[in-house]
Amino acid sequence: MDDYQLLTDLHKNANRQGPGGDAETEKALRLTMADRSAPLKIADIGCGTGASTLVLAGLLNAQFTAVDFLQDFLEILEERAQNMGLSGKIRTLACSMDNLPFGDEEYDIIWSEGAIYNIGFEKGVKDWFRYLKAGGLLVVSEITWLTASRPSELRKYWENEYPEIDVASSKIGILEKYGYSPIAYFILPEHCWLDNYYRPMQGRFKDFLNRNGNRKEAHAIVEAENREIELYEKYKTHYSYGVYVARKLG
Repeated sequence: MDDYQLLTDLHKNANRQGPGGDAETEKALRLTMADRSAPLKIADIGCGTGASTLVLAGLLNAQFTAVDFLQDFLEILEERAQNMGLSGKIRTLACSMDNLPFGDEEYDIIWSEGAIYNIGFEKGVKDWFRYLKAGGLLVVSEITWLTASRPSELRKYWENEYPEIDVASSKIGILEKYGYSPIAYFILPEHCWLDNYYRPMQGRFKDFLNRNGNRKEAHAIVEAENREIELYEKYKTHYSYGVYVARKLG
């Protein structure tokens, strides 16, 4: 079993595969000022098992394309959607977010929580621009520095994990560079990390290791996740996910 399979096994039964929250998803939706009764077309890119997709589908008169490259995640999303009576609103699509089979100006909203880092913030906002209708909305969350300086231990860790980590003003500048008008920005609060993501994941570690025969590869993943959690608990005032809401100009 390779690392991707192990990570899938660890995360597939989680409600969220990254920091976030239902209330924060709804807050981002409010900030878009989208008409909730309009027949919108929305792509949720890097949807995981569908936490944000399902919240949005319950609030909007919209048709969703929920995209993730892991079919295992999408199957769980489909099951959850059926149980919630939302399956008629959601089509799943297993593909890479840097090779999307979308048409130009196909979507009213592109949504992506905690996932754009997979191809990089700049590449994502640049590449996805053409899929949005003129005046369409982009909502993405992106790991963001909250302070002008930060401890070297933290800086070295995140610059190794994700070299595009930066302050919000830089991210907003990238949005403006590629033809978007920023509308709103807010940061995810602590409970989105600890209560909604890290603590539930820690609760799955024992069963995860047992399922995978306590192999060294599984232990390495747990150790890496615990290292990330330790750094967040120590330095959480210096970074979070920023949620960026922007409109396509034109």
